[in-house]
Amino acid sequence: MFPIHDDAERIHGRPYVNYSLIAINAAVFTWEVLVTGFFANGQTTSEIFLEYGAIPKFVLAGDIPIVLTSMFIHGGIVHIAGNMVFLYVFGDNVEDRFGHIKYLAIYILWGLFAALVHSIYAVAVGGGEVPAIGASGAISGVLGAYLIMFPRAKIYTIIIVFFITTIRIPALAFIPFWFILQILFTLIGQSGGGGVAYLAHIGGFIAGVGTGYTWKYLAWKKMSLSIVGKTRKMRPKIEDVSPSLEPEVIEGADFFEIIAEIHGIAAATDIL
Repeated sequence: MFPIHDDAERIHGRPYVNYSLIAINAAVFTWEVLVTGFFANGQTTSEIFLEYGAIPKFVLAGDIPIVLTSMFIHGGIVHIAGNMVFLYVFGDNVEDRFGHIKYLAIYILWGLFAALVHSIYAVAVGGGEVPAIGASGAISGVLGAYLIMFPRAKIYTIIIVFFITTIRIPALAFIPFWFILQILFTLIGQSGGGGVAYLAHIGGFIAGVGTGYTWKYLAWKKMSLSIVGKTRKMRPKIEDVSPSLEPEVIEGADFFEIIAEIHGIAAATDIL
C-alpha cells in the first residue's frame, strides 16, 4: 500500500517549506551515497550514523542538535523514498493550513517528540547507544495532523498483490490502518534495539493528532469570534425616540386649539 496522491485542495499557494524539506533530505542522502560508496563502506556509514544519528541516551540528556541532524539522515534508497513520498503526499496540505513558518516549527517539534518517545523506550530495553535516523517521526506527525484536518480526503494508493492497481482510499481508513501497523510491529518487538523505530512513528503520530485538534479548536474559535463581531457591526443603532412620560400642563385655550387641529374634529365641532 503506497500513497501517490490525494484530492485535498490547497488554498494558499505552493508548499515551499515542504518542497524544501524534501530537497534537503535528497541533498543529504546524495552526500551519504557519495561518501559511503552507496553504503558499501560499512565503517564510514557507521561513523555517519553515530555522528549525526539520535543516540537515545544523549537525547534524554538534552542533546537536541543530534535529533535535528538525525531527521535528515537515511539508511538506504527505500528508506528515504518511502519517507519522501509520504511527506510529498500529505505534507503540502498540512503546510497549507498551518502556514509556512508554523509548519516548519511544528514539523521539527514532531520530530523532537518522536525521538523522545523512542529514546525513553530504547534506553529502557537496553538500546540506549543505538542511533536512530530518518524523518519518519516528524512525518508521522504530518500524518496525524492530516487525519484531523482532512478526514474526508481520498488517498490515491498503489496496491501490489498479484498485480499492480491504483485505488482511492479515504484518509479515515488509510491513516488509521497505517497507525495500527505501527502498533503491531512495536508489539512484535521491532523497536528499540535496532531495526525500525516504530515507537518514534507512534509518538510523532500522537503529537500530530494533538496538534491537529488544537488547530481545529483555534480555527473554530476564531470563526466564532468573527461571526459575533460581524453580527454586532450589522446590528442597527437604536435611538431613544419614545415620548417623554412627564405630564404636560395645557392651558384652557391651548387645549381647544389642539383639539381643533386633530383631523376631522374641526369640521364636526363648533368652537364657542
